[in-house]
Amino acid sequence: MDITVKRTSDTLYIYLGGELDEHNARAARERADSEIDAHAGVGRVVIDLAGVRFMDSSAIGFLIGRYKKLKRYATPLFLRGVGAAADKVLSVSGIYTLIPKM
Repeated sequence: MDITVKRTSDTLYIYLGGELDEHNARAARERADSEIDAHAGVGRVVIDLAGVRFMDSSAIGFLIGRYKKLKRYATPLFLRGVGAAADKVLSVSGIYTLIPKM
């Protein structure tokens, strides 16, 4: 799992690449949480999934966990770069009611 982070004036971008599955979710969670804490007060967070080749149900848990963490900061979370296969899984899960796509 590759994670790259970029911050603009009011947005924290978290770019994910590789496989977001049960084997990589913990490391991704720890890195994302560390970056979110380091950039507390940012206006919004965008998780970019364009580089994700595979995701399982652990990815949904990862996303919901970041949503809950950011909710405590009153910071909105958005998704972008969602591929067709991931979009089907995320749509069926209902996650877009919590985390909208850009």
